Amino acid sequence: MPTVGVMRIAIAGGHGQVARHLSRALSARGDVPVALVRQLQHVDDVVADGAEAVVLDLERANARDVAEAIAGADAVVFAAGAGPGSGIERKDTVDRAAAGLLADGAEQAGVRRYVLVSSMGAGAPPPPGTDEVFAAYLVAKRAAELDLRTRDLDWTILRPGGLTDDAATGTVRLDDSVPRGSVPRADVAAVLVALLHEPRTAGLALELISGVVPTDAAVAAVTERAD
Repeated sequence: MPTVGVMRIAIAGGHGQVARHLSRALSARGDVPVALVRQLQHVDDVVADGAEAVVLDLERANARDVAEAIAGADAVVFAAGAGPGSGIERKDTVDRAAAGLLADGAEQAGVRRYVLVSSMGAGAPPPPGTDEVFAAYLVAKRAAELDLRTRDLDWTILRPGGLTDDAATGTVRLDDSVPRGSVPRADVAAVLVALLHEPRTAGLALELISGVVPTDAAVAAVTERAD
C-alpha cells in the first residue's frame, strides 16, 4: 500500500513542544494540521506554526465536543500531556483519560487513524522504586495504550525516550524495543509525520531514540518487517 497524500491531521495537546514541531513539519509538507489547544492565548502561536486552531479542553469536553472538533480529519495525534510540575491526579486525567476521550471522539467522527505519543517505559508496569509521580505518568500512559489496543481504530503507538530540545538530526533508532536513550523533539515530530503517511504502521507499538538511520528509512524498515 503506498503512502498517503495530503492529510488533515488533528493534534491534541497542540501547544505542546512536540506538537508544535509536528504542526510545523506537517505544514511544510503541505498537510493541514489542526491544533487542539486548551487556552485562547495559545491560538496565535499555533497559527504561526501553520496550523488551524481549535480551542478545546480535553479535561472538560465530552466525546461529541471532540468529534465536532476533529470532523473531517484524516487522522488524530494524541500529543497532550499533563506536563512537568503536574501531580498524580492530572497524569491520569490527561495522559490516560484525555487519550481515551480523543479515541471516543475519533470513533464518533469516523476518523480511523490514531497515533498515540506515549513514553519509553510504558510497555510494562513501572519498576519498584520509581518516583511516584513518574510512576503515575507511566501507569497512565500504559493504560492509554491498553485502551487504544481494544479499539477498532488504525492505531500506532510511539514511545520516545528522553526528550531534548537539540536540533533535529534526521537520523533515529526505531524498533519494537530499543535501549534507553534520548531523542530531540524535532526528530520525534519527523517520525510522527512518517508514521502518519505510512498506513502499514497501523497496529505497531514502537520505541524511539536517536540513532544513525534516516527517519524515512527507519519507518520503512519497521513497516517491511510487519508485512
